[in-house]
Amino acid sequence: MVIGMGSGRVRAAVFAGVLAAGVLATTPAAAQPIAASCDTGWTAETVVSGVGNLENLDSDGKGGFYVTGLLDGFLAHVDSAGGFEKVVTGLDHPAGVRVVGSSVYFLTGDGLDAPPGTLARYDIETGAVTTLLTGLNGPNGLLVLPDGDLLFTTIGISGPPTGISRYRPSTGEYTKTWSSLPLTNGLALAPDGTSIFTDSLALQIFRIPLATPNSPTVVTGVPKLFAVPDDMEATRSGQLFVADHVLGAVYQVDTATGAACTIITGLIKSGPVRNPPDGATSVRIVRDGDSWALYVTSMDGTLRRLRPPADFDLTPADPRR
Repeated sequence: MVIGMGSGRVRAAVFAGVLAAGVLATTPAAAQPIAASCDTGWTAETVVSGVGNLENLDSDGKGGFYVTGLLDGFLAHVDSAGGFEKVVTGLDHPAGVRVVGSSVYFLTGDGLDAPPGTLARYDIETGAVTTLLTGLNGPNGLLVLPDGDLLFTTIGISGPPTGISRYRPSTGEYTKTWSSLPLTNGLALAPDGTSIFTDSLALQIFRIPLATPNSPTVVTGVPKLFAVPDDMEATRSGQLFVADHVLGAVYQVDTATGAACTIITGLIKSGPVRNPPDGATSVRIVRDGDSWALYVTSMDGTLRRLRPPADFDLTPADPRR
C-alpha cells in the first residue's frame, strides 16, 4: 500500500504509523486484531455521491444537511430529496460544521498547507458569512454545548498545541485553551450532559468533564480501537460512533468498557495512492421517520445513511436532536 503526504500530512504520518502497527499485529508475537464486525442488521444507502471530499456534516432540522468539502473548499446544503447545492465557496480547508437555528457555524484551516484557521457563521436566510475568529491553530471538530457555547478542537499544526477552544456566540467571549488536551479531533456530547467525548491523533478516545476540562479520562485506545479517529456522536445508552480513516470505517465503541467493533468499512477515497485523510470523516444521528439513522460523510464524496437493526436503540445522547 502506498501512502501519500498531501495537505493532511500530520494525520498521514500518524496513519502510516498505525498501519505499521497493524502489520506488526499480524505477527505471532503481537496478536492485536482489528476490531470485529458488528454490522449484522445494519443497512447502508447513498444519500448523495460524487460531491468532493466531504469532511463534516450536521442536520438542518428539516431532513437535509449542511456539509463541508475539505479539499474542494465549500459549505454545501443537501436537501431532503438529495439535492446538492454549494452555498459558500472559496473556503480554505473547511472542517467542522454545526447548525443552530438559522445559523451554520463552520471552521476553516484544517490541514498542514492551510493558513491559520477561522470560525465563521453562515446565515441561512440571507446567505451572509461572518468571520467570528481568526488565527486558529488547525481547527477541526466543532460542537454546540447545551448552554449554546461552541467547542472546537485544534490539531496544532501552525504552532504549539492549543487543545480545545471555547467560544460564546452571545458575547464573543473566547477561551483559546479551554482544555489543554493536545491533537484533538472529533467531539460529541456525552449522555450525562455534563461531559464530552473527544478523540486524538494519539489514537485514543477521552471523556472530558465540562466543569474540569483539564481532567480527561481515557475511554479506549489502541489496541481495542485500531483507527485514526475523526468525528463522532454518542447515543443515550453510551454507545459512541466514531468515523475512522484507516479502514474507512465507522466504529461502535462501548464507552463503559472501551470495547469496539465495526458497523461498516471500506469508505475510502479510491485511487492508486492512499493520501490520508481519505476515509470516513464524520457521523451524525438524525431523525429518520419514527426512528433514528446514522449519517456518515467520507472523503470518497458520499453521504450515506446507515439504519440500525430493529432492536437497536440509536436515540442520540444530545436531547436537542
